[in-house]
Amino acid sequence: MSIFSGLMAKLAKDKIVARQGFNRWLIAPAAVAIHLCIGSVYAWSIFNPPLMKQFGVVASAADDWSFSSVVWIFSTAIVFLGLAAAIAGKWLEKVGPRTTGFLAACLWGGGFLVGSIGISTHQLWLIYLGYGALGGCGLGLAYVTPVSTLIRWFPDRRGMATGIAIMGFGGGAMIGAPLKTYLLSLYYQAPDYLGKVSDINLITEGGRRFADIAGTKVEVVIASVADMAKVPITGPEGVYVVGTGDTGVASVFITLGIVYFIVMTIAAFSFRVPAKDWKPEGWEPAKEDESSNRLVTDDHVHIDQALKTPQFYRLWIMLCLNVTAGIGVIGVAKTMITDIFSPSLPNIVDASFAATYVLMISVFNMGGRFIWASLSDYIGRKNTYHIFFVIGMLLYVSIPFIATQASINPATTWLVMFYAVTMLIFTMYGGGFATIPAYLADVFGTMHVGGIHGRLLTAWSTAGVLGPFLITYLRQNSIESAINSLVQKVEPAAFQEKFGASISHLQELIDAKTVSISQLMEIVPAGTIDPTPTLYNSTMYAMAALLMIAFIANRTLTKVKSKHHVQNSHPEFDIDGIR
Repeated sequence: MSIFSGLMAKLAKDKIVARQGFNRWLIAPAAVAIHLCIGSVYAWSIFNPPLMKQFGVVASAADDWSFSSVVWIFSTAIVFLGLAAAIAGKWLEKVGPRTTGFLAACLWGGGFLVGSIGISTHQLWLIYLGYGALGGCGLGLAYVTPVSTLIRWFPDRRGMATGIAIMGFGGGAMIGAPLKTYLLSLYYQAPDYLGKVSDINLITEGGRRFADIAGTKVEVVIASVADMAKVPITGPEGVYVVGTGDTGVASVFITLGIVYFIVMTIAAFSFRVPAKDWKPEGWEPAKEDESSNRLVTDDHVHIDQALKTPQFYRLWIMLCLNVTAGIGVIGVAKTMITDIFSPSLPNIVDASFAATYVLMISVFNMGGRFIWASLSDYIGRKNTYHIFFVIGMLLYVSIPFIATQASINPATTWLVMFYAVTMLIFTMYGGGFATIPAYLADVFGTMHVGGIHGRLLTAWSTAGVLGPFLITYLRQNSIESAINSLVQKVEPAAFQEKFGASISHLQELIDAKTVSISQLMEIVPAGTIDPTPTLYNSTMYAMAALLMIAFIANRTLTKVKSKHHVQNSHPEFDIDGIR
């Protein structure tokens, strides 16, 4: 009990008030460290392939989880991030950043450990509970804590301050992606190899493939050259035994859970809060010009009153739709670039290239958070968001054109253009996150900006469902359409020889993951264009339409009316927000 009491004493808000002369820049490294840890969520797509091949290891087996099953783990984490931030935002103001930071470390690290149990036992719900629910709550607490703290320490440079903290979140995948890739290769164990397809007696039953080994049927998967190029350690194409080998992802979860807990705990205990009435030396708040139409105010709006203003909901719509457009792409980034360019440029876009792409997403996401947020201090938050939405629409509609041209005329030019377009999108995606806290402080004041920011992050929760839903639903429709189109071009005899069953069993073979676009492309007539690069075209058009709505919401945003200011709506507080 004494240890627990001592720990609680060190966490209390009144125990972490900074002394006179404290260097406020010491808070920045702790804020960035926490966001670097939780920002690894942006590298979730690294986990999609191994989770989809837990039994098959080199290729998906019939009992393996589907893409649509595992991609929602990422969505669940984002949903709980927003919910936790909304619920705990007001609590954060009461207990202080050290308490919430330490609790976040326990939840985020513990979530990985619970998730590892789910992977080892093949219980999908445990991964959703651990990484999704518990980890997501840790994400929410860890996200708002450094932002709220830095805004108070840097009232003179709000955009830069939020950019510093949230830059770390965007950069989390920069460390997380190569770390996860390395750990997956470290813990990977290849399954048992039986030989080439031509050397094995294969049987198809219920859509599954079996090998006849001395009169015993053994379930197998058939790995092509393309399949083997996607695993951490390459091996020969051919027949592999289901249920042998290890993708290594469960061990990676354990390792990351421990590392993230340690780093976040150290960072949380580094937090301090400024003393009452503290302000940077030589700085005075700018007085609002009543004749101006600028959104910046030196008044405050109570957290509960903010929910009664139209400004809150316009900002909510802006954040939700901007995140929806980007988060669906980030969640499937590795899969998307592989789908679009592996068929046409297999010697360039391999597993290593895709992992590097995820890393570069983090680099540009991180850079965009600092650059755009800092720029917003000079050009204004509203103008910054206008840039996001207008240019973003043009970039999203360009991706289908690039993908289509890549399938018709394979060339590295299209890959370079895709890279440039998506990286610019990710700078603005990250910039939107980094700029929104300063936007809130401009509109509602700093009194409860942490709590208001937390409640606004429910928009992120909504986007965490909407984005992946759109991209998986539209992608699946495109896949089914492409398979049916290719099957119509295949000779029935060639289909029978390839899959051991007739075309009449197509749906059964699809459900068992035996038939895929890549497998069909091996038996279609020469000259048939691979439809894989165009699987995301409809999704990109949908994302552009969402940004149009967000643009309108931002365009119509105005100043909060004086009746909502704290001295008018909550007279128990004074004009500075002090009870």
